Amino acid sequence: MDIKEKVRNLPASPGTYLMKDASGAVLYVGKANNLRKRVSSYFRPTRQLGERIRRLVDQIADISYIRTLTEAEALIYENSLIKQYSPKYNVALRDDKSYPMLKLTVSEKFPRLFITRQKAEDGSAYYGPYTDAKLLKRALAILRALFPLKTCVKMPKKVCLNYHIGQCLGPCVGRADEAQYAGLVRELKLFLEGKKDELIGILTARMAGESSAENFEEASRIKSRIEALGSFREKTVAYGAADEIGELKDIIGIKGTLETIEAFDISNIMGKEAVGSVIVFHKGKPKKSAYKRFRIRTVDTIDDYAMTREVLRRRFTRIVAEGLKLPDLVLIDGGRGHLGVALDELDKLGLAEVPVISIAKEFEYLYVKGSPKPVILPKESKALNLLRRIRDEAHRFAITYHKKLHSRKMKESELDAIDGVGPKKKKMLLKFFGSVATVKAAGIDELTGVEGIDEKTARSIIEYFKFIY
Repeated sequence: MDIKEKVRNLPASPGTYLMKDASGAVLYVGKANNLRKRVSSYFRPTRQLGERIRRLVDQIADISYIRTLTEAEALIYENSLIKQYSPKYNVALRDDKSYPMLKLTVSEKFPRLFITRQKAEDGSAYYGPYTDAKLLKRALAILRALFPLKTCVKMPKKVCLNYHIGQCLGPCVGRADEAQYAGLVRELKLFLEGKKDELIGILTARMAGESSAENFEEASRIKSRIEALGSFREKTVAYGAADEIGELKDIIGIKGTLETIEAFDISNIMGKEAVGSVIVFHKGKPKKSAYKRFRIRTVDTIDDYAMTREVLRRRFTRIVAEGLKLPDLVLIDGGRGHLGVALDELDKLGLAEVPVISIAKEFEYLYVKGSPKPVILPKESKALNLLRRIRDEAHRFAITYHKKLHSRKMKESELDAIDGVGPKKKKMLLKFFGSVATVKAAGIDELTGVEGIDEKTARSIIEYFKFIY
């Protein structure tokens, strides 16, 4: 891909761009409200370029970019990248009163962030200078929403409006201790230094820890912060005019066509009547005539991975045997482990070239081959909405089949499906209670009063009916 084609493929959205020479060295860093429009202006034959810019354009061999939600956010990244790379075509700004800076009072017990034009030797951290004071004010408003540090010089005796609107942690009344506040300051510094991926990783790990500890309210709060930050990568999706398929192609790096998506889902309750489904979306719409369902044959335990393997193996073995067209993308309902299982199974079938992604239920993270971290898409993402629809349709189709089989089984006897209840115990239960409906309503003391029913079996019966109904 030549440089002009790369420019044409840039998103029409805010971000920071890096122009590089043939060796990969960064020549220039800039920001834009519309990346494609701004960068393409350098390459218009009718544009009159100064000697300095003409020399820059002659050396450009590659362009990379970081998408942002707003131009104000791009302003922060532009500065941090200039500090990091010292590009020779960026004009050095003087750190004096001509330009505004961000000041973080890290020497204070509870630091503040604000705009200043005076740089003093007072132990504070300074970021900038910035060329656009108006844009910097907008950036500061965004930063205060994301990182709710206090703004007051002298702490009051009661919380102010900022606390009530979620823009201050309330250290004045002990709502946040020093350690918690210091953690927020560290996160802000990572953001101001352009280390957004590292920040997202820290927050993601913390969210997983809170979720594992069943602190779901805190996990949800951290999730909201991650979504607000936006986990964008270089050369990702343009959230705007691009359609769902176009966005999805950009996210997972598919260069060819992306028309047919096959989604796989497993449905089982306590390992009973396990089934798998395959649904097909073509050009963003369900193709119900191509749907397939599978009754699990080789797995008799609760093992989602093994069931996923079986369904993939049966589905793709048939595709190969009948010479059918391979899907452009496979979507697996699950996390990183489910993705690994799918990639391994397709590799065994000689189909490693088929693109596969997975979407986790809990936080709707997207897992992509070759990426060590999940892709976290904002709630408004068109691609995420498409994946949700496909995932939910696969689940609906699987659960419908599962319920059908389960209902058929229940007609034979609902009690046969319960672990630990064999023919003899079933006979004793029905003799004692008179009907399955009465067994359902029984408590643990009543159940253990039946000959042959111990406490473990009684609990299995209660849990079974609780889960089903």
